[in-house]
Amino acid sequence: MRPILTVEGLTKTFRMHHLDQSLLAFRDLSFSVRPGEFLLLSGPNGVGKSTLLRTLYRSCLPVAGHVWYEAREGRIDLACAADVDVAFLRRREIGFVTQFLIARPRVPAEGVVAEPLLQAGMDSAEALDEARRWLSAFGVKPALWRAYPSTFSGGEQQKVNLARALIRPPRLLLLDEPTASLDAGARAALAVRLAELKAAGAALVGVFHHPADVRPLIDREIALRPEEFAHVAE
Repeated sequence: MRPILTVEGLTKTFRMHHLDQSLLAFRDLSFSVRPGEFLLLSGPNGVGKSTLLRTLYRSCLPVAGHVWYEAREGRIDLACAADVDVAFLRRREIGFVTQFLIARPRVPAEGVVAEPLLQAGMDSAEALDEARRWLSAFGVKPALWRAYPSTFSGGEQQKVNLARALIRPPRLLLLDEPTASLDAGARAALAVRLAELKAAGAALVGVFHHPADVRPLIDREIALRPEEFAHVAE
């Protein structure tokens, strides 16, 4: 099966102007991910795992290399694609779960979760019903569904974040420590949902605080090495 994501020679550095030097996040990474495959990124803190995910999502720009993505409309290099094309793919095909929820003020939790379905054209009542179903699945109490997530604890915010990110099946899903602040029940619910997405053909790339929760789903692992994180000589 042809890979849905092919990374070639990817390199990312950060310019630290106050030190007059650059810091290497990772160098010359190459790998591929096929539909229905789960790739785990591992390694000690500070080796660039989260930066790699953000670079794949194009929140960070690489300094070298390619991120080839097989979109429904054709192959595209996310490393240099136009912002409008990246935004389109994020709405339609590529999902990203982070450790932190960034929600608009005065939008209730059920509205935050329903938004991807509304953007896809679903009827508002149906979208809210589906949002409530996923909030319940991740353990958010009904009393909080109409409350603002900005008032929630970190763990409850993360549950809202997961429900929003996973309510629409993506073709490529990037997960950055999605279980870091979750209780055991929510972690189990996440594993069930990821198994469903994987069975449906979604490609998954993730960093996990509790990798044992998803170990049966993992097909391959890439361990980033500490020596790949260093100062770059000027």
